[in-house]
Amino acid sequence: MINIIRLFLIGISIGMANVIPGVSGGTLAVVFNVYDQFINAITFNLKKIWSNRRFVFPLLGGMAMGVLIFSKLISILYTHFPFQTNCFFTGLILGSIPLLYSLMISGGKKNEVGASSSITAGRIVSLVVCAIAGFALIMLFYYLEKNFDETSVENMILPDWTVKLAIRIFIAGFIGAVAMIIPGISGSLLMLMMGVYTIIITAIPALFDTSTFTKSLFLLLPNGVGVLIGLLCGAKAISLLFKKLPHQTYAVIFGLICGSIFVVFPGWAGFAGVTGCVSAVLCIAGGAAMAFFSAKFEPKSN
Repeated sequence: MINIIRLFLIGISIGMANVIPGVSGGTLAVVFNVYDQFINAITFNLKKIWSNRRFVFPLLGGMAMGVLIFSKLISILYTHFPFQTNCFFTGLILGSIPLLYSLMISGGKKNEVGASSSITAGRIVSLVVCAIAGFALIMLFYYLEKNFDETSVENMILPDWTVKLAIRIFIAGFIGAVAMIIPGISGSLLMLMMGVYTIIITAIPALFDTSTFTKSLFLLLPNGVGVLIGLLCGAKAISLLFKKLPHQTYAVIFGLICGSIFVVFPGWAGFAGVTGCVSAVLCIAGGAAMAFFSAKFEPKSN
């Protein structure tokens, strides 16, 4: 029961991240050390999903709850406390770096941890190249985010349903879901760039209004189908990479996560006065909590 509650709370955190453009839910999945288990559990094989139900259902349920409940809350936090919120996320990411480095070196295998001295030069080169590639990729998305007109998020109004719009929402949901499970890549940002994010983020709270329920439901359905198919297809591809190239895959993720620090960190200008002190405490608290949490799951040598 305790593990189910823990997974549910982790799912809520991931769901929260998935509604924030520029923040990756996949990043938090790695940070909370459920990423590889998640992508291996998400499959077209219903029997496999059922056999992993104690992991899959609490996590997915928490993600859904996080999106439904916190879509409005996250908007409020980023409207009124953007600096403090980003500081806490930065602390979480920083606290996960030691675990990510360990996973990159070991490839996720316990018996290889501590064997860094036996790593060949070829593997070192491949790890460095993959880490740099991951870092460069997240920097590219950071550049795209900075140069995207985010004023379209304001004054959000539900559009009328059309077949063309439904297809666009479906495609955006599919691409966003594939991106969502890649650490460091924001599915919400891609949906924002495709002009769908404002529709979805407006339609979610509109579900709870009887006057807009039907309209919002028909706008959300194609997105939900696209997200589901995108999760299944994307998880399968990444699962294969973990099986064939575990060290290199973790190296790319390591680069993505390191790059995410530059994306999420709000800068040094806000660290002044009471606000700065609170932000620093939140950053340290996030880092310390995640370092403690990660240490319990870090692979140990036999």
